[in-house]
Amino acid sequence: MPDTVAEIMERDPITVTPDTDVESVVRLLRKHELPGIPVVNDGGRLLGIVTESDLVLRDSEADLHLPYHIDLMGGVIFLESMKHFEGRITKAFASRVEEMMTADPVTVSPDTPVADAARVIAQRKHNRLPVVDHGRLVGVITRIDVLEALTS
Repeated sequence: MPDTVAEIMERDPITVTPDTDVESVVRLLRKHELPGIPVVNDGGRLLGIVTESDLVLRDSEADLHLPYHIDLMGGVIFLESMKHFEGRITKAFASRVEEMMTADPVTVSPDTPVADAARVIAQRKHNRLPVVDHGRLVGVITRIDVLEALTS
């Protein structure tokens, strides 16, 4: 049985940059049947990840209503965060990856034990984790990779 993530990770994952357009991401996800793609800069440093869920507004976000507020003597008092509303609007109308990606995703290192990676995947309910070494993306590990390693 493999001991570390380095032994089972995909070493040459498909990546995108922050400037990649959303249509290209959708094509890559579909073509390669991926649930998510790491976002890297020109030097290969991991900046984030864009997943299928980043591309779809959840039912609770679909109406994009203005935050609840009270009109009081000609002024407006918001009862919800405007920052959350602005974030939903940005994602809804995103044209580039940097506007919709999840920054600073959960990662593992190449020397992480497979059992620890499995625990992270299960606890965080992720399908795949970027593998980084000193900030640089060196691979990706999936739930299936971990299951196969633990059962072999």
